[in-house]
Amino acid sequence: MPDEKLARAIRSRKRREILQMLCKKEKMSVHEIADEFDLTESSASRHLKLLYDLGLVDYEVKPPEKFYFLKINEIKEMFEVYNKVASKLA
Repeated sequence: MPDEKLARAIRSRKRREILQMLCKKEKMSVHEIADEFDLTESSASRHLKLLYDLGLVDYEVKPPEKFYFLKINEIKEMFEVYNKVASKLA
């Protein structure tokens, strides 16, 4: 369900910060994200994998790095569903 995906994605402050940073920058490598948020590359990779599994980010490989970016259409879709549900509850 889209609302469950959104809830899982934003449950972690670091994931929220990563998503916000990816809104500002078109693409970022795991290394850049780890440096920006004072994370190990392993920890940054785990956050990015979850965001990828939830369909919020995608990546492209330019050896030796993976560059992550937001999947804007999927995020818009989730927020549209969330807003529809929230308006019915009001």
